[in-house]
Amino acid sequence: MNCLPKRWYSSSIDFATKIPSTTASTNDGILRKVKWNPLPKPHRIIPEPRGQDLDFVNVAHSHLLNLDWAKLNALADGLTAFRIKHILLKLHKDHVLSLEFYEWVELRRPQIHTLDTYSIILHILTKAYKFRTAESLLRNTIIPKTLDSPSKLFDAILYSYRLCDSSPCVFDSLFKTYAHMKKFRNATDTFCQMKDYGFFPTVESCNAYLSSLINLHRPDIALAFYREMRRCRISPNIYTLNMILCALCRLGRLEKAMEVFNEMKTMGCTPTIASFNTLISGYCKHGTLSLAMKLKSTMERNGCHPNVVTYNTLIHGFCKEGKLHEANKIFSEMKVTNVTPNTTTYNTLIDGYSQLGNSEMSSRLYDEMLKNGVKVDILTYNSLILGLCKDGRTKRAAYLVKELEKENLVPNASTFSALISGQCMRQNSEHAFQLYKSMKRHGYQANACTFKMLISTFCKNEDFDGAALVLKEMLDRCMAPDSGLLAEICEGLCKCKKVELASKLCNEMEAKHLMPVGFNRTEYIIHQPEIERR
Repeated sequence: MNCLPKRWYSSSIDFATKIPSTTASTNDGILRKVKWNPLPKPHRIIPEPRGQDLDFVNVAHSHLLNLDWAKLNALADGLTAFRIKHILLKLHKDHVLSLEFYEWVELRRPQIHTLDTYSIILHILTKAYKFRTAESLLRNTIIPKTLDSPSKLFDAILYSYRLCDSSPCVFDSLFKTYAHMKKFRNATDTFCQMKDYGFFPTVESCNAYLSSLINLHRPDIALAFYREMRRCRISPNIYTLNMILCALCRLGRLEKAMEVFNEMKTMGCTPTIASFNTLISGYCKHGTLSLAMKLKSTMERNGCHPNVVTYNTLIHGFCKEGKLHEANKIFSEMKVTNVTPNTTTYNTLIDGYSQLGNSEMSSRLYDEMLKNGVKVDILTYNSLILGLCKDGRTKRAAYLVKELEKENLVPNASTFSALISGQCMRQNSEHAFQLYKSMKRHGYQANACTFKMLISTFCKNEDFDGAALVLKEMLDRCMAPDSGLLAEICEGLCKCKKVELASKLCNEMEAKHLMPVGFNRTEYIIHQPEIERR
């Protein structure tokens, strides 16, 4: 069995595995086809029932055919895993009755089911095309009970495959369920084992795996799996290709993403609005707005009309670059083309103007939002509060905080950060610190930017004790200040003849390994008093 030379490794989900391949790399780096033969499918014969076992199986089977559950209940104490297997095999052509019997056993003797009984019911259901039922059993019962032996579950299904005259779909259901449950190691191992025996998952199951990886922010592994799909000649569909576009854009590989986009038609797939939106989002995130706009024009020429996601993405891209005039033009075009702006549209624009301190324009958009009946959320208020604070209108910002209760909204970390920034801009360090303490009481933590604002404000007010207090809060959260900020605090404390406090803070940072790189404590703590005495 040949394998890809690279290992799939994920630090976040801690798995490393190899994927078998039908190709190998030569010295020139070109992938060549190599001979690959699937392993023969093994077959395990189970002994036929005899004596009391045979009598029990025949009687239970008769009760089941007659739907005589009362008589069957009387037999419950005589159940064994061996007898259950044979009853299921006798019922295998009737998937409804098989499932009812399986569930009856699960209800009365849940511990008696084995890997063999699990595999037989899965074969029965998938051969009858009851994939959802099979996957529900896997997800809710079978996989949770076999977490310590996933390879044994695969083997049980494999060894009973010929016995049940089953369908390859049984393995596909197992792979897909692992993917949906985000059990990536098990999904990958199942894929490898399937391929060993000549079974391949459907493109829909592969898509489930790719989707889970992308949602977990592992586009690199998603691309590696896609390459293996192509080697296995599993034809991608438009959903596969859209996810590959997403993965490439997240990795910043926009040229490669455009290559895939241009190859879609040759692969039998027509780009959808999601394809265009994914690429437009990739260009916007990397600041290439001109290419994003060109793609929008291409989209329109191809008869694929931009939707609210397209416009919101472009508006966000221009706002991020501070190009509010262009963002507003997109907003106007959106309304002209009868695409209704939503909460995200208004929030993006309000935040864009607020970041520039243009609270007047933010307020106009807010009023328009209310007039048009667009739902307001906490992000709307946070952006408005930030704009008012940057504009020095802290009283109006405080009034908006009170409005939150009327809208059944709760202030969050961003709300407090905006209010703190407003007080810091007014050099009101005490009030800013009180807001910080209120933020903590509400269960929110400040980020590094908020701490930096607080410390800088205290330093500007020459309140170095206050700055030291905020620094201590920062250290308690294992966050390190930058060297310039620490130098400012230490220099200030030393000028105030509080060398001991400065030294204590530095000692704590060194003990917690939080001392910023490039900071020389002796320059500020030891020599500074001598300079002052001169």
